[in-house]
Amino acid sequence: MKTNIMGLQTDNITMAEAVKATESALLSDEKQLVVFTPNAEIAYACLNDEKLLETVNSADLVLPDGVGVLRAAEILGTPLKEKVAGVEFGEELCRLCAKHDSGLYILGGKPGVAEGAAENLCKKYAGLRVVGVHNGYFDKHGDENDEVISEVTNSGAEAIMVCFGFPAQENWAAENKNRLPGVKVTACLGGSIDVYSGKAKRAPKLFIKFKLEWLYRLIKEPSRLKRMSVIPKYLKIAKKYKKRGFDNEMDRQTIR
Repeated sequence: MKTNIMGLQTDNITMAEAVKATESALLSDEKQLVVFTPNAEIAYACLNDEKLLETVNSADLVLPDGVGVLRAAEILGTPLKEKVAGVEFGEELCRLCAKHDSGLYILGGKPGVAEGAAENLCKKYAGLRVVGVHNGYFDKHGDENDEVISEVTNSGAEAIMVCFGFPAQENWAAENKNRLPGVKVTACLGGSIDVYSGKAKRAPKLFIKFKLEWLYRLIKEPSRLKRMSVIPKYLKIAKKYKKRGFDNEMDRQTIR
């Protein structure tokens, strides 16, 4: 079931439900599942760009990756079941691919990062087949993109991680979905690839438990302060939205 968070059509599901839907797609001969994982920063960008909003809403699964999105839903009186972190969803995708012998392609990151992610994930998930990797530094249109599409197709991949960062990965997935009929699951996971490769570390479990992962990342990367300042702005808009009872496209444009 979708929950409308100021225009963002977010799936109100648990991680277990998201995994079940993903497994169903992997086992289907007809389904194609595109998965986006917007956080508050992405949701805020969608408030200010209708084309981006349309692209994000085009995904089959829009998973709430961030306490900011959950808090906005609470403010609006439409609470979500739980946070569904993209980095954790990606691990579940690997587990499913290993379980069903589905080939996984890893696309994105700086040169060498996808290779490192593949190596670590294959060690962690026995039986996982990473059938191909490619860094994210290529022209997303034209000949270079055609070559990447051919590589993915020829690899026999049934699932692909796309990790370019927002909005490049979402735009690429939406634009190329129909060119990859053999790919049953496309998951846009941003910086998760750096975690999988060991290039970046996720917050300790205690921070995650108390929904303070954002604070840990800020401590480790003070340069993220400007980006994270979007969260209070986003929540302020949610409060205005709730107070004024806006519920349509014209209203959303006037509140920004």
